[in-house]
Amino acid sequence: MGTAKDGGGGSGTEGRARIVVRLDRIATRTGDDGTTAITGGTRLPKHHPRIAAIGALDEANATLGLLRTALPPDVPFASLLLALQHDLFDLGAALARPQGEGPLGPRHLARLEKEIETLRAGLSPLTSFVLPGASPAEAFAHLARTVTRRAERALAALA
Repeated sequence: MGTAKDGGGGSGTEGRARIVVRLDRIATRTGDDGTTAITGGTRLPKHHPRIAAIGALDEANATLGLLRTALPPDVPFASLLLALQHDLFDLGAALARPQGEGPLGPRHLARLEKEIETLRAGLSPLTSFVLPGASPAEAFAHLARTVTRRAERALAALA
């Protein structure tokens, strides 16, 4: 095992090593019976709410990555997006463990709330809904928002 490269510094995850899981085979055919394995070998139906939540987190992570590729590298919140991607990856990995214990706690939530308030401070109040599509980055931001909200709903269903 090694540590994952994050494609940039300042992710908010300094000093936190990332474990890389090496996959020798991607297509194992063990899921042909409609089940999938979580860490430890426990098998769950592919339609299980936990598997749906793991998939929704993976989709949210992918859309944040897509958004990052559309942004100039010097945007002030690029490192926040990268940190959020790491958090989503860690959360998905935690859900894949039999106990499903979460790696994110009050410290992570406080960091996120602080970042949100910092970003909101520079914005004018919204007076209407925003129609996505003014630019590729703006459209990707809306896509990331909607996919992340879906992941939130999938996680709430597990509570």
